[in-house]
Amino acid sequence: MSKRLPKYMILKNELLSWIESGKLSPGSQVPSENEIAEQFSLSRQTVRQAFSELEKQGLLERVQGKGTFVRHAAVREEAAQPRTIGIVTTYISDYIFPHIVRGAEAELRSRGYRLLLASTDNDKEKEMECLRLMLSEPLSGLIIEPTKSAEGNPNLSFYLSMQSKNLPFLMINESYRELEVPCLKVDDERGGLTAARYLIKQGHRRIVGFFKTDDLQGVNRLKGFMHAHREAGIPLDPEHVVTYTTSQKDKLPVKKLRELLASTDRPTALFAYNDALAVPLLNTAREMGVSVPGELSIVGFDDSALALAAGVPLTTLTHPKEEMGREAARRLIAMIEQEERSSDDTEELLYLPELVERSSVVQLT
Repeated sequence: MSKRLPKYMILKNELLSWIESGKLSPGSQVPSENEIAEQFSLSRQTVRQAFSELEKQGLLERVQGKGTFVRHAAVREEAAQPRTIGIVTTYISDYIFPHIVRGAEAELRSRGYRLLLASTDNDKEKEMECLRLMLSEPLSGLIIEPTKSAEGNPNLSFYLSMQSKNLPFLMINESYRELEVPCLKVDDERGGLTAARYLIKQGHRRIVGFFKTDDLQGVNRLKGFMHAHREAGIPLDPEHVVTYTTSQKDKLPVKKLRELLASTDRPTALFAYNDALAVPLLNTAREMGVSVPGELSIVGFDDSALALAAGVPLTTLTHPKEEMGREAARRLIAMIEQEERSSDDTEELLYLPELVERSSVVQLT
């Protein structure tokens, strides 16, 4: 029967018998992965997997720079409890964030971790509260989306505390510039460049861009938008760059679009910071009797469910969502369990956004 078990399970059972029989006593050092691999004619990956299973059961403990040891019975019960990873995002219940969390949770659950979730509502003071809450818990690591990343980091002391305690953490969507931590994010500048290039290629010259500039995603999307105009030799009207903050997002962009569409030289296209903004802008245009895409073409960002649910299916740019969540969890677990990683796993991971063409853009003749 045992021959049908995976090799790592056979090895796990053998090591378990060593522990139960006293061949490996509490506190003793386990032979190295290389030694075990050579003794049983197995790959190091197989040995590592067996060790990992016994760690999850609280039987083994890896000590960085020293090796792997048998835990004392007194701490095994505590160690066997599911380890917890915290996730702090700007929002939880809407837009693309449930997909990010779902991806992370699926990976964490498959590896024996549980999830503690908190939201800052994109508020700096709430970020402080979330970090204080997280640091009061027995966490193994943290995944954090920074709050208003373009406005600095008033909560730096919490991040320095995490680093001084060697608590593994990484960031998603953006990072605070002064922190040298792994980050998984979209190439937002490339996204703004791609959207504007596409609209210019469709013959549009009066393109309005809407950008939320209290986060670096918006700043970088604006940067790409401006780059596309420069390379095409198209002067960018100052009125065609609309910037706003989180507190202004529900009113200012719509108000500005109404003004622009009421002018004699109104725009023929717009690029919205994200799909969540593109939809109310689309609805505003239609309320004013401006047809989309006949008289106004629109491009969003994030390829969210809103892009398909809009009155006119939105042309938009992709965001990895669940994939980002899964990969963030995988990389954080590797940091926690001190797995061998390539240098790519410890650096920034940049996802390239792709244009998804739907019905909200028309080519000008």
